[in-house]
Formats: sequence, C-alpha cells, structure tokens
Amino acid sequence: MRIGVTFDLRSDYLALGHSEEETAEFDAEETIAALCDALKSLGHEPIRIGGIKPLTRALADGQRWDAVFNICEGLKGVSREAQVPALLEAFDIPYVFSDPLTLALTLDKAMTKHVVRDAGVPTADFAVITTEADIAKITLGFPLFLKPVAEGSGKGVNARSKVDDKEQLESVARHLLKQYRQPALVEEFLPGREFTVGITGTGLEAKVLGVLEIVPLPKFIGHGYGYENKETWEDKLKIVRAEGPEAQAAGQVALAAWRVLRCRDGGRADIRLDKNGLPCFIEVNPLAGIRPGYSDLCFIANFEGLSYQQLIGKFLDSFLKRHPDLK
Repeated sequence: MRIGVTFDLRSDYLALGHSEEETAEFDAEETIAALCDALKSLGHEPIRIGGIKPLTRALADGQRWDAVFNICEGLKGVSREAQVPALLEAFDIPYVFSDPLTLALTLDKAMTKHVVRDAGVPTADFAVITTEADIAKITLGFPLFLKPVAEGSGKGVNARSKVDDKEQLESVARHLLKQYRQPALVEEFLPGREFTVGITGTGLEAKVLGVLEIVPLPKFIGHGYGYENKETWEDKLKIVRAEGPEAQAAGQVALAAWRVLRCRDGGRADIRLDKNGLPCFIEVNPLAGIRPGYSDLCFIANFEGLSYQQLIGKFLDSFLKRHPDLK
C-alpha cells in the first residue's frame, strides 16, 4: 500500500517560536524516520505528508493514498487531534488509529471521565473549574490534584498540582486558568502505584500489550507523571515492567475504558491505585507517542519482546481488520 504519514514535527514548531512545553506533544525526526522505515520493511510505500496544512494542500492538489498512518496532534483548538482524521474522512481516505469523535472526546479529560464513569469504569471523583467563580464551589475532600483539562504530555502537571487546602486550591486553579486558558480538572488525589497500559486492537479484539509502572526516584518532581518528569525522566523515575495482581487489575480497567471510548488500533491508558489499592482510570492516549527508546508504548513493546517493526505491524493488523478490502 501507499501509506501517507501525517505528523507534527517538533523542530518545525520550535523554529516558528513556540516553546519547548507548547511543542511537547509533537514528534522528533527520528520518530518519523523510524516509522517510515518500519512501514517500508512491512512491504508498504510510506509517503511523508506532515501536519494538517500540508495535508490540506496535498488533497487540494489531487494527491491520494491507499491509507494514512496518522500521528498528527494538531496545534489549535480543543478538537485539534480530530482535525486530520475528520479531513481524511471527508475525502474517504482510511487511516490508522482512532476516529474524530474519540480523539475530540479523549483530549478533554473531564468529558472522558464522565463517559467512563457512566459506563462503570472506576475513576477518581472529580469536578471542573471553568471560571474563578467555580473555585469556591469545589466540595471534594483534600488532598486534590489539579491539571489542565485538555493537554497532553503532562503539561501543567508539576510540583504544585497536589493541593492540601483551600488556599493552595485557589492559587493553583487561578494559575492554570490563566496559563492554559482552559478549564482545570480537579480530582481526588490517588496515592497509590501508577501504571501505564499499552493496548493494541479495536473493540472486543483489543488486548493489553503490557503494563509499565512509573516508579519515582528522589529527584521526581511532585506527585504525578508530569511534563518535567517525562521530558528528562532518566534521573527522576524508573520505568519497569509491572506484573502481579495489581498490574493485571490495572490492565483490565484500562482495557474497559479503551473499549468504552471506542479507541482503535493501539495506544495507552494511565491508571493509578486509590487509597484502598484499587485501580482507577486517569486518562487514555489514543495517539500515544511512538518514539523508539523514549516513548512508554515503545518501552512496553520492548519488555514484551517486540521489535519496533512488530509494534507498528500490530497497529496495521488492527487497521486492516477494519479495512479488509485493502489487504
């Protein structure tokens, strides 16, 4: 197949003057090169496209592909991750990974928690602060954990995210509203072990690929797997293969959320244990990072004995089951 590859290259946005944190979700050149090499080794012809603007120009020029491997995060708007797949659907071009509805929903952590909670998936109690007037309405018990409602890569999660009283709540909430210009999610703090679960497949055929545990080291910042811990993680945390009953339970919660949210082909879900040791859904990433030697999903694949090519192959296998006419 001729497979177009849509992506946002971090260096392009840095060159335009965007900050390191603003571009944290975007891809490194080595990711795109590795992905294209994997697609080629699997017998396909990868064609680099880029983000939504070059995609729009290519479509307007009449370019078409048998399929698109989409890892484009988008830059603007609360539905930014949904923009590329929505455009591809308008031109009847099939693509790997989740559809616009799922991508728009899951970027909003509060709306996602409403959906999974309604479906019976355990998640910490939560509230949303949309304006400063909402701060006084929070009745959840302390300690609480705050973060922007629609960011990825741990943006806005730092040493101040866990708050122990009303004064801290007000200070952090005001900062998040001003800094990120979006609502803040407030959750009851989960004090237990933190897992990230790799998943491949779609619907009832989706399976847990593996489970990692995020183990804090002395230089770990704050109480969450935030931006600073993710960017330079080597001296702040250990990423270890998780086994045993708690890891298995975390995997089942992640898989339940994956199916409820109708995620497709592959990605990750984050789980943390509550004070009773029970796993709770935190969030899902249906456009998970796939940078070799860096991204959690790649670590999971390595722990499970899969090469990078085999990981990409699993995503494509799921995609082709949804599009048997392309085989």
